[in-house]
Amino acid sequence: MQATVYTQKGRGAQINPTTPFDKYDRGSQVHDPESQTQYIPIRTKRLLNEVDSPDIPHNWSVNPYQGCEHGCVYCYARNTHPYWGYSAGMDFERKIMVKLDAPRVLEETFQKASWKASPVMLSGNTDCYQPAEKHYRLTRQILEVCLKYRHPVSIITKNALIERDLDLLKELAKYDLVHVAFSVTTLQSELHRVLEPRTSTPERKIKAIKALSDAGVPVIVLAAPMIPSLNDHELFDIARAVSAAGARSLQHMVIRMNGAIPELFEDWLGRHFPDRKQKVLNGIKSLHGGRVQDSRFGKRMRGEGSRAAIIAKQAELARKKFNLHQPLPVLNTQLHAFYKTSQLDLFMTA
Repeated sequence: MQATVYTQKGRGAQINPTTPFDKYDRGSQVHDPESQTQYIPIRTKRLLNEVDSPDIPHNWSVNPYQGCEHGCVYCYARNTHPYWGYSAGMDFERKIMVKLDAPRVLEETFQKASWKASPVMLSGNTDCYQPAEKHYRLTRQILEVCLKYRHPVSIITKNALIERDLDLLKELAKYDLVHVAFSVTTLQSELHRVLEPRTSTPERKIKAIKALSDAGVPVIVLAAPMIPSLNDHELFDIARAVSAAGARSLQHMVIRMNGAIPELFEDWLGRHFPDRKQKVLNGIKSLHGGRVQDSRFGKRMRGEGSRAAIIAKQAELARKKFNLHQPLPVLNTQLHAFYKTSQLDLFMTA
């Protein structure tokens, strides 16, 4: 008789893999299923992270939170958590570090004479609108700083909480200072519930895209990640839904797994889709030259081979059919110098 495997609802990862920094190999540890999310306040001297990856469009990213309660089991950001002494598994979802001084540090950066305006990316690593934002409101404060200094910002999220800040986003959009990239992975409620359990539901995501678009905020949709035999057949359905909601553009990415992610994902498949586990894994390998891991710039997000080409062709056809190839306004980097000088003058005369 097969033993019952406990799977906690509302969480993506169910294990804590050994980190590269563990002194001893302790194997994959099952986390206490009853433990709650912990918010750990931290201070930061430097908030902006320089992005030097050639397949990522912006030069700087801002992450007010480390770790993410959304629980997306495929998330590449999980691999950053071991640097903080935690696991990429359950710890990533339950031990959330909160950069309480992030808005102040960002404002100090914008005030520096040496700082030249360049679009910053909110959520280059973890989602800035994850559940912690409801209480700490760091993302809202960061947007207030961007508006104050007329500094361009792009946002990546999969949480409808962004609607709370529509007043700020509308003002930023007036000056071509903001883009929003909304991640829509699936329209299947059952798959969403286990794949990215604490993100907004597919229905709420579509409503948020419409609210942003109706307010004049430029929205691009990321159909990502596309996972063979799980959601890769949904590209046209996603495109149809987000087009009707007013999105201007659509991009896709295929799943990529590095570091601890393969172990987490295989465990997840075994719990939720044991009947097609091997089929999914074989499909992922077909996207990455026979491997599940792929770190090659230009290949890691798009994949290669016939299956990747089919997905890319479907995405291109969907863009044409649903008018999702509209260019986004170029983010304005010209206003910041004037507003920075004005704010410094006010500071000096105060």
